[in-house]
Amino acid sequence: MVVQTGLDSDVSLAANPFPKIAEIASQEGSIVVIPVGSVEQHGNHLPVATDSILASAVATASAEDVADEIPLLVAPPVWTGYSPHHLPFGGTMTGEFNTLTDLLEQISDAVLENGFDALLFVNGHGGNTALIDAAVSTIGHAHPNAEILGITYFDLARSFIDDIRESKTGGMAHGGEFETSLMLHLRPGLVGDDRSAEYWDEQYDLGGQDLLEGGPLSVYRSFNEYSESGAIGDPSLASAEKGKAIFDGVRSELTTLFSDIHRANSAD
Repeated sequence: MVVQTGLDSDVSLAANPFPKIAEIASQEGSIVVIPVGSVEQHGNHLPVATDSILASAVATASAEDVADEIPLLVAPPVWTGYSPHHLPFGGTMTGEFNTLTDLLEQISDAVLENGFDALLFVNGHGGNTALIDAAVSTIGHAHPNAEILGITYFDLARSFIDDIRESKTGGMAHGGEFETSLMLHLRPGLVGDDRSAEYWDEQYDLGGQDLLEGGPLSVYRSFNEYSESGAIGDPSLASAEKGKAIFDGVRSELTTLFSDIHRANSAD
């Protein structure tokens, strides 16, 4: 399976020759976007590259929307995530936390050599959140002349998701209504039919309850303690129509962020 990298897009860093990359990076308020995903099990119905596919797709589509006004490029996705909790199900390729932090730092060191004013990680895996936060701090400290930022794309859906979802709390956790709908919209041929529902049942009230309802309490458990299939949520309620609505909403929020970053890093 080939992870979507947006190589057919004008905003793809990987599809451009180095003089063009340097020319875009030299413009005021330039941004390089690095999607970060994972290769991990997503139940019986979704591909293991789901997080990488979705992070890359939303980053590329959003960049295309503003490419005429903002100098920016989207790098190929970093497909290795921090996913040790998914290993019992198989199909998962994870790295060590420090190894992955080093990888993000080294990629950033290299890409910032081109002269970009800002670097934004667009994360697609909840298990990467602490990793991205750490990398933003270390890379930002090492590159004081560049703006270093990170966002988890599905957090951008908080403001509108209640208008789209049908599942109750716990139905959009992992491979549930949210991610399955997006995949049905973007890559329907990769979505299987075995979509049984297993709602998230966290014993601590202060723990996370859903994809977009993270609690203040951090809890570590192997994923097989939460789910028999590897998915948590209700993929039976997913649809391509919901996926388009979610994708369009997140895309709009991310284009606004691109504009804000560009403006903040341009000379007055």
